[in-house]
Parts: sequence; structure tokens; C-alpha cells
Amino acid sequence: MQKAVTYNKSVLKWLIVRLISPHWRDIAYSKFSCIKYEPANSPPLPNNQWVRVLPKLSGICGSDISTITCKGSPYFSPLISTPFVLGHEVTGVITEVGLEVPSNLKSGMRVVIEPALSCVVRGITPPCPQCANGNYANCENVISGKIKAGIQTGYCTSTGGGWSNASLVAHHSQIYPIPDNLEETAAVLAEPLACAIHSVAPLISQKPKNILLIGCGTVGLLCIAAYRLLGGSAPIFAVAKYSHQAELAQNLGATKVIKPADTLDFYKSLLQELYGNENRIYKPEIGKPVVLGGFDVVMDCIASDDSIDDSVRLASPNGKVILVGMPSIPRGIDWTPIWYKNLSVRGTYAYGYEELQNGIRKKTIQIAIDLLTEHQEKLKALVSRIYPLDDYKKALYDAFHPGKTKSIKIALKVS
Repeated sequence: MQKAVTYNKSVLKWLIVRLISPHWRDIAYSKFSCIKYEPANSPPLPNNQWVRVLPKLSGICGSDISTITCKGSPYFSPLISTPFVLGHEVTGVITEVGLEVPSNLKSGMRVVIEPALSCVVRGITPPCPQCANGNYANCENVISGKIKAGIQTGYCTSTGGGWSNASLVAHHSQIYPIPDNLEETAAVLAEPLACAIHSVAPLISQKPKNILLIGCGTVGLLCIAAYRLLGGSAPIFAVAKYSHQAELAQNLGATKVIKPADTLDFYKSLLQELYGNENRIYKPEIGKPVVLGGFDVVMDCIASDDSIDDSVRLASPNGKVILVGMPSIPRGIDWTPIWYKNLSVRGTYAYGYEELQNGIRKKTIQIAIDLLTEHQEKLKALVSRIYPLDDYKKALYDAFHPGKTKSIKIALKVS
């Protein structure tokens, strides 16, 4: 029987899980949750420019965890359609090809899905300004066109998703062949690696003096790897909560790994790397320490209340703070450092095109596949475990508890 892990909208269940999951995360896949493992049908091809793909591996992303634990912002709720099959980090095999699909895409081919549902995917012409400029992950037409609302595959009723042994459908522009010498275990990292590349690519030409990277989960570790593999040479000071994360951070190119501690000791240990024993930390009457100086670039790969607040405090005057992690509705952040230090704070979402050092403009997802092919032994070490689809609850448990289970990327083996 074809089955899938689906997200089903229920305001009552969403509220229950949102309130309880910070204290008991496993409620997110209990009978009270918004997800179900249920019989699934294969979606139809929207038109002849689409292909059908049978998923093979599908990763569990931080945004999936945020969705399932109902801790995210309601910002995206009008931009998706429910119910939807979860899973946007997908490798699979083409099983059906529409009549207008380019001839290089054939049945039986192993492929990676680029999940962004842009104007081209939706059959909308002329494209919106973002799509026309190559920023198609920021498409302004995500609720229009030939398919239902959805920012990505895995958040759209019409497309299906990777957490299913039924097929999903994708426009041919979303399909990227997997090279023969690239293992599936490494290829499943293509989408999150593309996100990391998009985050760090501007830094290659900007040449910062130093980088502080907070959070060494999948995306943080891939940011370290991407920066180094693209030629970045600035020292990276990485903050890792767990020892297995710290080991991988060093293997991937971090200059120094620091473990978070109480705020004052944490700040001291970080700033000592830049200033030695020179005091740069001052304590106000209330609140966290004030820092004079700081890091040229701070990459927040967590985007929690605390990590955002730490990021703006630890950035140097006229420095940059990059929000790589998916924020929700943060509280308790003092905006004064942003104003006083003239900080540039930017988000970085998904991918598009990147300008490489040799002047070539290339799709981010293709850069990711190329890097994975060349460095797959180093990068596939981030895939901690792969579970059968039927064991999705065990997979989610590992993803929810990375310290206890010593996990980074967890994936589902679908077919």
C-alpha cells in the first residue's frame, strides 16, 4: 500500500502541540499531532512539462521539525496548501515523463529535486520580478498558477513530497540528474547544501576578517563546509553545543570550536580569540553584557531568541549578522546594538543563482551537486542515520534529540 507522512491542518491540534512540544517534543508525532501516516495517492501531472518521481531518500529539515512541532511563525500559513506530504530534501527516480519535457530527462534516471515552486513551475508568464532576476525561491506568485499554493515541494497539496512511497510530481526545471559516481547518501544533502552555499557565497568576495558561526546542526556545518570549499579563508569560530558537532565542525574547516556556557563566560571565551585578555565586555544594570568590538560577520544558524540577541551583541561595529536559521517570533532581543553599531542584518533563504569567483553565474543547486560529487566522503559524514519510512517516528525522535542520539542529518529511506 502506498503511504505518506502528511500534515493536516487543525487549529486545535496546532495549539496543543505548540503549547506542549517545548516541554515534551514527542507529542509532535502522537495522536494529538497534525501529522498522520496514512494511505496516499500519487498526484497527477499538472501538464506535459512535468515528470513523476518515485522518492528514494528524503531528509528531515529544521523547517520540517518547526512545522511538526508547531513552533514556527504563522507567517507561511496563507502561502501553503493542506493537506500536504512532507519532505522537500529529496532524491528519487523518474518514472514518468511529460511530452514537453527536455529529452535529457528520462525514466529510470536518478535525480535531485529543487523544491522551489516558482513562476516557471507554475506556468506563469511573464515571471514576477524576483523570478526574472533569478531569485525564484522568493517568487511572488506562490499562491497562483497551475498548482495550489505552496512555497516548496513538501508544502503543497498538488506536488506530493518526499516522505511518501507514492510518487511526487515536479516541473522539469526542478529536476537535476545525480552523477553516476555520487552516492544517494551524499546526494540527499544537495538541497540543504544549496541553502548553505547561498548563505556564504557573498562572503567569498567580501573577504571578512573573521566569522562567528553560532549553531552546528546540519545547516551550520554545511555553511562551514561550503565557505571552505568555495575558497573562503577567514578564520571561523564555531559554537557547537555537542561534542559530535564540534568534531565535525573541525573536520569541515572551523578554526576553533567553542562550547556555549553561561552568558558571561561564553562571551569571554569567544572574545578572547580576538583580543586575548583585553577586556571588551561591560555589564549593564540589567540584561546581557555589552561588547565593544566583536566579529566581522556573525552567522546565526539557530535563530532562537537567545542566539539572535547574542549575534547582534557579538558583531563588530559596521559588521554583518546573517540569519541562516529559521526564526519564528523572537522575544527579548535588544535592538540597540543594531542601531548603535550600524549593523547590517540580513536573512538568507533557500537558493537561486550565485556569482562564482571566475565570473560564472550558476544555479546554487548545481554548485551543491558538483561539490558533493567532488567531496562526498567528507560531506556524507553528516548523514547520521537512515530509517525506513515506516519508522518515521524513530527518525523524528533522533532529529528532535540530536544531543541524546548524537545525530546531525536524519533521512528516510522511502523506496
